[in-house]
Amino acid sequence: MFTGIIEALGTVTDIKKELDNLHIYIKSNITDELKIDQSVAHNGVCLTVVDINKDIYTVTAIKETLDKSNLGSLKSGDRVNLERAMKLGDRLDGHIVQGHVDQTATCTNVENADGSWVFTFEYDPSLNNVTIEKGSITVNGTSLTVVNSGRNSFSVAIIPYTYEHTNFNTFEIGTMVNLEFDVLGKYVTKLMATR
Repeated sequence: MFTGIIEALGTVTDIKKELDNLHIYIKSNITDELKIDQSVAHNGVCLTVVDINKDIYTVTAIKETLDKSNLGSLKSGDRVNLERAMKLGDRLDGHIVQGHVDQTATCTNVENADGSWVFTFEYDPSLNNVTIEKGSITVNGTSLTVVNSGRNSFSVAIIPYTYEHTNFNTFEIGTMVNLEFDVLGKYVTKLMATR
């Protein structure tokens, strides 16, 4: 369980393919606090730490994860948003995030709004995921509030702190991102579909 409040940025140092799996090597300033078997969200995808070597740790993404996320397009030098699992008893500063990416989206617009930024994303509506105005959405693991909700698109407003401390500052038109829709909204959608 995560909150969607990004804790650190990591840099991909190497990627190795093994059969359908991808081993991703990441350097970060939280590596020395990690342990093997620990869950860490990478651009919103919950992955298990499988190895640690000095300031670089390794996670493995399987085909299912690669099919639903942007992790398969990572390359050396890319920056990823990192968040360790929530501790019981901590404040929930974002919203309830599972680390289970529902699908990807594409950035279709970046607007500088005099001190903040508005990013617009478009996603495949055939998977029946929905956003609502002022609802929660997780983009690359970052807990955000939806503005301008549409059938297959939405926008989010980004404050300078978030822009500087996440990989949002690397997004441009065409950037693929991971989406995790609000868990409560997913249950409501499923229940309504069965009626």
